[in-house]
Amino acid sequence: MAKTLVSIEIPASADDIWQLMGGFDTLPDWLPFIPKSVISEGGRVRSLTTSDGGTVIERLEAFDNRQRSYTYSIIQAPFPVVDYLSTITVVATDDSRISRVEWSGEFTPVNVSDAEAEALFTGIYQDGLVALKNNFHA
Repeated sequence: MAKTLVSIEIPASADDIWQLMGGFDTLPDWLPFIPKSVISEGGRVRSLTTSDGGTVIERLEAFDNRQRSYTYSIIQAPFPVVDYLSTITVVATDDSRISRVEWSGEFTPVNVSDAEAEALFTGIYQDGLVALKNNFHA
């Protein structure tokens, strides 16, 4: 099993960040490469359209509003992995004006090396967190 973890500090309160990105259906609100999300199964499944027209279908596995965290799996995607499980969490720091967002994932690569799969998701998470940070200004 391969895994990756990316984090970023954002100049905003944890609550403000969570308010923007904490809903399972809110990716289009902060992630430019996901312009569309359609929710189904009572909010437990999201069908995402990527900016290049691809489709990614994900299932919400756990949601903790108090801890500002959710975990999801991939049902269908054009990625070379199976058994994908990812968690995104907003963490308050000692400075109430700065928070850290952590995005982690673990998965089993298919026809690629662990390093290749880890590099793919590290890049996706980094790009996503930079896009999230761009919604907030110091």
